[in-house]
Amino acid sequence: MSSISVEPCYIPLNACATQSRAMTEKLTLVIPTLNEVANLPLLLERVTASLEKQPLAFEILIVDDGSCDGTEELISSIITRDTRIRLLVRREERGLSGAILHGWENCSASILGVIDADLQHPPELLPALVGVIQEGYDVAIGSRYARGAQVHHWSGLRRLLSMAAVWVTYPIQRCTLKAQDPMSGYFLVRRKCVEKVEFQSTGFKLLLEILVRGRVASVQEVPIIFGRRLTGRSKANLGVAWEYLRLLSRLYASRYVRRPSARLTIDPQHYVGD
Repeated sequence: MSSISVEPCYIPLNACATQSRAMTEKLTLVIPTLNEVANLPLLLERVTASLEKQPLAFEILIVDDGSCDGTEELISSIITRDTRIRLLVRREERGLSGAILHGWENCSASILGVIDADLQHPPELLPALVGVIQEGYDVAIGSRYARGAQVHHWSGLRRLLSMAAVWVTYPIQRCTLKAQDPMSGYFLVRRKCVEKVEFQSTGFKLLLEILVRGRVASVQEVPIIFGRRLTGRSKANLGVAWEYLRLLSRLYASRYVRRPSARLTIDPQHYVGD
């Protein structure tokens, strides 16, 4: 299968045009959380420091699924010191994709992003991902499989299962958009690519659905060093695997059978204001 060519540096476009876009565009980075209070102080410190090194106006949007570990109280106290951080709490709903979509629905930014709260994704690469978007790409992926990426702590079986999970996505990815890490939880996307597109609110692999269903014309992957979770408990379990299989079946059906299903749409009219 053909894959996306990845280079660690990017050839700049017209500097004036890039600078002009930076003055008008805004980035909203969603951090979905569920009982991640131990990771959040360091994560927010690193994310904020990294975003301050890139040219776009930004906000950090925590979307919490009703954590019982003090997450809401911690973020509420942080917000009083940094107005660039916001908090949305979902009392009833659960699910990673739904949390991300809820955050994107409740912002007005032209560039949308997500990073996991477990500190396995390096926030220091956020400026590089922003740079990819500013070069004109629709999606910038923090990739575990692009050339130069490193994953040190996975067993051989874990690597094999992950490779198999990626391989089965190739038939439903567009020929020109075959991402090497279509299940990454660390990426940026232009809002125009997902607006008015219907997505499943359940599940954990939103990027794959965006690549298949979204109005995406170009993708670039940035290699990352995928770290080990230091605190908290992983959310990966058999339920996550089952949801992934259900998503695959729906995407294969929509690609080859085109049967309708109930989904969540990002509606630009839904947003009320900051």
